[in-house]
Amino acid sequence: MAALAWLLIPLLAAIGAGLWGSWASRNRKTAGDGIELDGYARFRAAMERPGAMDRYEVVKSPVVAKRAVALEKSPSDAV
Repeated sequence: MAALAWLLIPLLAAIGAGLWGSWASRNRKTAGDGIELDGYARFRAAMERPGAMDRYEVVKSPVVAKRAVALEKSPSDAV
């Protein structure tokens, strides 16, 4: 009888795995990619504006700055 009890463990695990698999592969109702694509289009438009990089000060070495910093590339940084 004890052997039958031990056989119930893999049986219950298989049933649980089957239930989880059917739940994980269900069809989900999503909003689609429209929201993400709109956000990406806004990001690209903001980066293509001529004054987008004017807000950054260019420094030669990474030091603590009062605002956002864009590092200037030196010829030795070329890879």
